[in-house]
Formats: sequence, structure tokens, C-alpha cells
Amino acid sequence: MIRNVLGSAVALAGAASAVLSPFRAWYDGRAGRDYRVRDLFEGITPTESGVLVSVLLPFLAAAALVVLGVVLRSRPVVAFAGLVVLGFTVLWMVRQGQASGSLVVAGDGSGLQVGVVNALAGGVLMLIGALLMRGRRSGRERRPGLGRRPGRGREPVEPSAAPAPDRVDTWPPTREPGMSVQTSPWPEPEVDPYTGPDPRDPRTRPYPQAPHPEDDPRDPVHPPHRPPPPQG
Repeated sequence: MIRNVLGSAVALAGAASAVLSPFRAWYDGRAGRDYRVRDLFEGITPTESGVLVSVLLPFLAAAALVVLGVVLRSRPVVAFAGLVVLGFTVLWMVRQGQASGSLVVAGDGSGLQVGVVNALAGGVLMLIGALLMRGRRSGRERRPGLGRRPGRGREPVEPSAAPAPDRVDTWPPTREPGMSVQTSPWPEPEVDPYTGPDPRDPRTRPYPQAPHPEDDPRDPVHPPHRPPPPQG
């Protein structure tokens, strides 16, 4: 955020310097607004120029690009505006050197003057502002946690890790075929090794006992044993 604000301020200062430069003297007392844009491609002439068709026109376009780049936080747009200002200024210097035979800087104001310095400084400030700007963040960077690697301190949890020593009786968590799982809160009854399990206990009798055939009164071969009637 701070880099975007600082870069935008520097780029806007460069745009203001570039727009102001055509209103100041460029060479031998002649203002930059007196040079036509077509003179930069066809050669410098003493013909006066209008403001809207002078060097001011590309500088205004560059300043508009800077404002657009600051609003969109686009570094390429701001950098392109700085290159436009520097390009037109250097092109003017080449044409002026061809027209006058040489470019000089004199103390009496007969050579290059402050207007050219303003134009060059404006283009350089635009490039510096583009470098200082951070630009817009992509959607991937704005999402928290996306693309981040898990911390080294966290250990992956194994889904089939062995149980703790105090929880061995609850392992495995799923019931396998043929295994019985105790669901009653009461402890399992102990089986007497001499008499066997208690037949009256429903927990040790998985299915009802069938009656003995000798005790079946309907069996003609094995009638039930009845005590003899009393004598007397």
C-alpha cells in the first residue's frame, strides 16, 4: 500500500513537470509550445505553432496515461507514459541539433534552457514512479491460505494409527465377522471350569435348550418317570 502511494505521487509529479515544460523556454528563448509535433518528424522550422498541435499534445497524452495507470495501479501504463515523454524530448533534441548545427548550454540563455530539463525530469520521474509502485495483486495472492505449504511443526495424522495402550480393548473400531463385541455395561460372567456355564444365565445361553426326549410326555417309547402311588 505504501509503495503504491509513493510511486503514484512520484509519477504524478513527473506528469505535472512534463505538462509544464512546453510553457517554458526550450532553446534560445523559444518556448516548447512553439514547436509543432510535425516538426519533430520533418525538421525544425521557424513557423509558430498552436498549443494543441505543439509538443504539448503528446505530453498531455502521457499525463492522461499516468492518471489512468495510478487509478488502475498499472505499472506498465505509467512506465509507457514516461517513455513517451522521454522519446519526444530526445527526438526534439535530435531535430534541434540538426537545425542549429549543435546543441549548447550557455549562461546567457542562448542554448538549452529549463523547459528541456523539466521534460526530461518528468519522464524520469514517471519511470521511477512505475518502479516504486507495487501494482495490483492477482486473485491467487488475495486468497488467504491458497498456495501455502503446511507448517513443518504439524505432523500428519495417520487414519489407521495404532491405539493407545489404555484403549487396546476398543481396537479395532469396526466389527469383523466372527467377533463378538461387548455392548453390556456389566462385566462378562465367569465360567466355572468344573461345572461349565450356568444354563439359567441368558448371557451364556445363545439359544434355548431343547427338552430331553425322556422328559417328553408325548413320547411313547420313553414315558416320563412318575413316582409310584402311596401304599396304604
